[in-house]
Amino acid sequence: MNTGSDDPGEVARASGRTDGDDGMDEARSDTADSGRGLGSRAPEYVKARRALHVSWQVGVFVVGLAVVGAGIVMLPLPGPGWVVIFGGMAIWATEFVWAQLVLRWTKRKVTEAAQRALDPKVRRRNITLTVVGLVIVAALAGVYLWKFGAVMPWTIKDQ
Repeated sequence: MNTGSDDPGEVARASGRTDGDDGMDEARSDTADSGRGLGSRAPEYVKARRALHVSWQVGVFVVGLAVVGAGIVMLPLPGPGWVVIFGGMAIWATEFVWAQLVLRWTKRKVTEAAQRALDPKVRRRNITLTVVGLVIVAALAGVYLWKFGAVMPWTIKDQ
């Protein structure tokens, strides 16, 4: 499997085959689905100069790291943490093969999960669990209101 090249401007491919036959293995079908090969998406003038390309990669890595770090901070705090993390991964995927492969895997898993969630049996189970949960929450709220009334817990005196 060829994941890189020393030649400037060459894009790595997921499949090692170059004979042009029509057989499609899984790696080639992944490449065909994405429409582009794996590797750097830097402009040609950047890829043509080694020092400029390395500094470009460092810049992309630092920006992606900052975005992923912000997403990790947003996980426990208010904000779209996972969306920002995947945005940082997408920034990395413009330059790094490993990030492109991680994003492909993630897209495939999300698609599979969405298809499973649309299955009628799974939907029926999820709706049933949601209704049971709402009934339990309503029962607990009813017991609280029956015992304490509409008084907030921090104003309740010893009873």
